[in-house]
Amino acid sequence: MTFDPARDALREAASLAGPKCSPKISFVSLGCPKALVDSERIVSRLRAEGYEITKSHQGAAAVIVNTCGFIDSAKAESLAAIGAALEENGTVIVTGCMGAEPLAISQKFPELRWISGPQDFGAVIRAVHEAAPPAHDPFLGLLPAQGIKLTPRHYAYLKISEGCNNRCTFCIIPKLRGPLVSREAADVLREAEKLAAAGVKEILVISQDTSAYGLDLKYSASLFRERPVRARFIDLARELGALGVWVRLHYVYPYPHVDEVIEVMAEGKVLPYLDIPFQHASPKILRAMRRPGDSEKVLERIANWRAACPDLTLRSTFIVGFPGETEEDFELLLEWLSEAKIDRAGAFKYEPVAGAAANDLGLTFVPPEAQEVRYKRFMEHCQKISARKLKEKIGMHTPVIVDHGGQRGGIGRTKGDAPGIDGKVYIASRRPLRQGEIVSVKIERADAYDLYGTAG
Repeated sequence: MTFDPARDALREAASLAGPKCSPKISFVSLGCPKALVDSERIVSRLRAEGYEITKSHQGAAAVIVNTCGFIDSAKAESLAAIGAALEENGTVIVTGCMGAEPLAISQKFPELRWISGPQDFGAVIRAVHEAAPPAHDPFLGLLPAQGIKLTPRHYAYLKISEGCNNRCTFCIIPKLRGPLVSREAADVLREAEKLAAAGVKEILVISQDTSAYGLDLKYSASLFRERPVRARFIDLARELGALGVWVRLHYVYPYPHVDEVIEVMAEGKVLPYLDIPFQHASPKILRAMRRPGDSEKVLERIANWRAACPDLTLRSTFIVGFPGETEEDFELLLEWLSEAKIDRAGAFKYEPVAGAAANDLGLTFVPPEAQEVRYKRFMEHCQKISARKLKEKIGMHTPVIVDHGGQRGGIGRTKGDAPGIDGKVYIASRRPLRQGEIVSVKIERADAYDLYGTAG
């Protein structure tokens, strides 16, 4: 069985069950970490109201399916999950990104009564109340201060904003989740403090556009620990870096002010890790995507970042087979990757998502068979880059956070590896290793994605 943090944490939430008379609610959380945070909020509210969270659809008063609607394959997965829930249970509450387009769901499942969009937590709770009124026990209201988390205890996602102001032609997230809405800095920092106090060792900062944080608030200040903290990306990074836990930054667009956070990374306050969705390198394709298009300047910035912070790890995602992409465009992307030496790279084959502006650009669609060939070439190319970079770590001692402990070793991650998407470190040890422990590991071997070593 593969490791699924959300599934395992839902089981742990189920273990916090209240009295047997409490209504049981089964939960399915699909999509990105931002959706997982939404699921955590719903589960926390339900537990506070006395509901029991169960891992089984059978016997539950209702099933909640938090859907993903980003691309067609994600929609298909969401529809399959809804269908399975209806087959096993019959009382299904649908929410999440795909719920923003309810017609596609109701046409396939006309028997559904409750469909709501992302972040509409009130509608979900009302639907649960209608399906199964709460049998409230006041003792069940004593939730931990950080709420119920659907991740392992040693790391947590911290969402700093909702929505997005960008209008990338391949993306419909702004239509689903709306424009940028940032949380006040003090609100974010208080949640981070609670997580750290609860024993979380790693905080993963997420949003649709992390480096745009605070723009909608005009970077206004709010009081944290009786002092003002501005809602600015760099200010928030510095404050989080003072909490004494690993802080990892995701979904960072390469705006000019991102250069400032490299200094904080070089100081060791924030993990030397940037997740930047570059998407492509061809100026023509980037313009069609409505993305920043000067790939040469980006290479120069990457070089400067690495000069200032030699330990920096760059993760990025790319799209192959975007409408209008020629073989020349794709070759340019491969050449750019060779120069940029992106440490962790992933790719998606372009899908013509309904409602995306890219469908109406009048550009020639790349045939699926050509997309598949380019995708394989992309992954093989990036695999070689990753293998060379990881080989350089052999002989080094590096801090590793343990995700799975054991009597004679464990599995963990370096500062350059985010959970669920990057590589792993397979650790041999003469003593037991505990989940969440941070140990020094001497790297002895490497392959294309993972490292192998011994705990000191």
